[in-house]
Amino acid sequence: MKTVQAVVDLPGSVLALIKVDKDQLGPFIKRSLAVELYREGRLSLGKAAELAGANSKWEMLMLLSERGVPLDYTADDAKKDLQILEEVLGR
Repeated sequence: MKTVQAVVDLPGSVLALIKVDKDQLGPFIKRSLAVELYREGRLSLGKAAELAGANSKWEMLMLLSERGVPLDYTADDAKKDLQILEEVLGR
């Protein structure tokens, strides 16, 4: 996977305000960006999980829940998931 590096200058006081250690700032920013882009509808759940460094979509769902972000999951999505589950289970 190709990556892009972005350099962002932040005031030093921000670290104390957000209570994030300097060595955890990169992952914190990636998670926050992933959550916000998902909230705006600019990233799917899977791509948001990838950006956030989540190990699974479930972990991303938990992060979204912690941040108070409603899921973009419709009744049609549930029907599709149920159909796939039935196919996988052979029912």
